[in-house]
Amino acid sequence: MDLFERFVTLWVVIDPIGTIPVFIAVTAAMGASERRATAFLAIAVSMGVLLFFLVFGQLLIDALGISLLSFQVAGGIVLFLFALTMIFGEPKQEEDKRSTEVDVALGDERPSPAIFPLAVPSLASPGAMLAIVMLTDNNRFAISDQAITAVVMVSVLAIAGLFMLLADPIIRVIGNSGAAIISRVMGMVLASVAVDAVLSALLDIVQTGSL
Repeated sequence: MDLFERFVTLWVVIDPIGTIPVFIAVTAAMGASERRATAFLAIAVSMGVLLFFLVFGQLLIDALGISLLSFQVAGGIVLFLFALTMIFGEPKQEEDKRSTEVDVALGDERPSPAIFPLAVPSLASPGAMLAIVMLTDNNRFAISDQAITAVVMVSVLAIAGLFMLLADPIIRVIGNSGAAIISRVMGMVLASVAVDAVLSALLDIVQTGSL
């Protein structure tokens, strides 16, 4: 597999452009500095997750006996559940009020949106994890090829980070109301993508007769 094919494969499964609406939706109420910190943290976490799968993914999946199709179905379900929160979420004012009350009660125990849903499953999606495992298969690729795949992966994530940083001027233009509209529209898109991932995996299971 040449360099361009690896780049295209990782671009599709990481989907830097598709992350922009999710980033706008989950950071609409944040200040500029907090959005930048969220973007950097999301890239760092997703990079760590994908590097883990690059190094240990094949061993982990083989040891647990998990099939690629099972992983795809699980990822699709997670994405669908998050899409529902984007579609049926409360108005931003009420959500912010409740978030503040919960933060006071729980302190800093709530996970950052940089971790969920931005890092996982938006950037480091199950598809991205599996793509990394397949592109670094020890039976097909030499160590040098796997190193090239790692560089390509880091490059795609860097582009995703740049896109998220550029979302700041978008927020200034559309405002919180525009972000709420985008959140619901992209929730429908995410739900469709999630359902398609699950259905395609189930179709493969039916066709092959096994997981």
